[in-house]
Amino acid sequence: MTAVTAVTDHTDPADPTDPAGRVHHKDRDRSRSASDVDASRADASRPDTPRASHPEPTDGRSGRAWDDGLIARRVEDAQRPPGGGGADLDISGGARSYAPAPSTALSPSYEGPLRTRLDALRELVGLSRTRLDSGTLAEAGRVLDEAAARRRLSERHTVVAIAGATGSGKSTLFNALAGVMISETGVRRPTTAAPIGCSWTDGAAGLLDRLGIPGRLRRRPLQGPGADELQGLVLIDLPDHDSAVGEHREHVDRILALVDAVIWVVDPEKYADAMLHERYLRPMAGHAEVTFVVLNQIDRLPGDAADQVLDDLRRLLDDDGVALGEHGEPGATVLAISALTGEGIAELREALGQFTQERGAAARRISADVDAAAERLRPVYVEGAHSGRNRGRIGLSEEAREEFADRLADAVGAAAAGDAAERAWRRHAGKACGDPWFRLWRWYEARRFSQGVPTPVALAPVDEEVTARQRVEHAVRTVADEAARGLPLPWGQAVREAAVRGAEGLPEALDELAVTVGVPVGRPPRPGWWPVAVLAQAAMTLLQVVGGIWLVGQIIGLATPNLGVPVLLMLAGIVGGPCVEWTSRMAARGPARRYGNDAERRLREAAAGCGRARVLDPVAAELLRYREVREQYVRVSGELSGAARSPIG
Repeated sequence: MTAVTAVTDHTDPADPTDPAGRVHHKDRDRSRSASDVDASRADASRPDTPRASHPEPTDGRSGRAWDDGLIARRVEDAQRPPGGGGADLDISGGARSYAPAPSTALSPSYEGPLRTRLDALRELVGLSRTRLDSGTLAEAGRVLDEAAARRRLSERHTVVAIAGATGSGKSTLFNALAGVMISETGVRRPTTAAPIGCSWTDGAAGLLDRLGIPGRLRRRPLQGPGADELQGLVLIDLPDHDSAVGEHREHVDRILALVDAVIWVVDPEKYADAMLHERYLRPMAGHAEVTFVVLNQIDRLPGDAADQVLDDLRRLLDDDGVALGEHGEPGATVLAISALTGEGIAELREALGQFTQERGAAARRISADVDAAAERLRPVYVEGAHSGRNRGRIGLSEEAREEFADRLADAVGAAAAGDAAERAWRRHAGKACGDPWFRLWRWYEARRFSQGVPTPVALAPVDEEVTARQRVEHAVRTVADEAARGLPLPWGQAVREAAVRGAEGLPEALDELAVTVGVPVGRPPRPGWWPVAVLAQAAMTLLQVVGGIWLVGQIIGLATPNLGVPVLLMLAGIVGGPCVEWTSRMAARGPARRYGNDAERRLREAAAGCGRARVLDPVAAELLRYREVREQYVRVSGELSGAARSPIG
């Protein structure tokens, strides 16, 4: 390997996200003619020639001098075509002078299912903000933000980070892939203190800005045979993930969340390190398609020990849940290499080249991030949906609604109101069709019984009111628990809170209904036989009065003595009056019962309507919102789960 230092790329003028908005063209890259180059080199060879009289070679795109010195001359001498012709000469110090590529449309990999899932996740977060805490939705929001940020940047590039533990050989591998000494290597630990970026193609400045890599840490690879296969690659050398310096670990965690793919470099000594597997590989098992696991330093293993270690590494990855890309299946790529001797590097370059040319790593990374976010959100959207009495169904059943209406009717006293209405109808019928002498006698007995007996003090209906309020609260609590049964905890709590809010003022509203609806207004309706019974009772009373007057007249001598007729008239009235009253009472049972049932029905319906408007409708609104968010979650997760097929009542 040539021990030379790559050129520092402080700015990337070909990046379409250049803040200055500069547009560069190929002719600027070729602005220097062969004569200019020759003259420049000739002047540089004469020490007595002032340097200010001949400007230093500059990059035609940015107008800034390349302080490349030795590298520029080496590359120039190696790549100068026979016979001169320096118009297309590369003098960028080991980095080809790339012409800006035309801007491309949005990659098709971002459309279709991934676009649908991102839109669904955005809708899911919006619908859930008022029901879930910000911490629960933070990861989903971060995925949306990072996906939007990545989609705005170059689609031609694939950002791959090289990560690993101390002494695993990350920097050595980084330099081997770049073909030039870029990242410092050595026995001092930690060697890499900050992330270093190397781009094989112009236009990656925006991506490097997003990673927070400053211009002084941006490099270009050595252009030579095999460099074309890595066109579009942006390689990042990370500090040690197990570094004793906390800032180094922060760099690793931050950049691993932003890159398109990761190359994990392990060595034969620490490939089974618990920190690597528990902190990184296992949590990122869903990112297997954008993961490379490289067993480095196989030159240190004798015989077939490398194969044994590689097999054990595959076993550990399988235990971590990382799918292995073998036999054409999608998954992680596992290779054995030696960055020091170059063994396996060609195979890794080929795999990286194919991976980069597909230009689908960014979309696959975003899709894996969405999968991870959906898995984290699963407990708050799906779990618990199949438990409870109504297994397989979410919401309120008709039985639960009827039970709630019955409890409210019981609390408002609908049955008692119906009985009272029935008694009032019978009492009214008794007054109209009853025997007047019996009514007079009953009035007298009631009056005589009430004399001398102290009137009981009416107790305030405090206990009854408290009992009714408790019944209402119990009814609301029961229907809320039934509606929340099977829902994930946050949504079940939202349903209960909606029911409790609606129950505020419900007892008072039911009391008002009992007064306005439970008490009949006006006289009860009269059946068709009512006037006939009244006339019959009046005739019986008239017969008694006529017979009595006639009999008295005979006794005092005012009428001709004839006891038979007046006695018969009086007996007919005395016997007929109670018969008419008894017949009317029997006939009044049906209408009175119907009248009482109608009063009970009206009060029951009014109580049910009040409970529906105050409690059931808010609960139904929460269930509808849950159904909407669950449908969005199904789209986010990309599969139709059993919970998604469960109906909502």
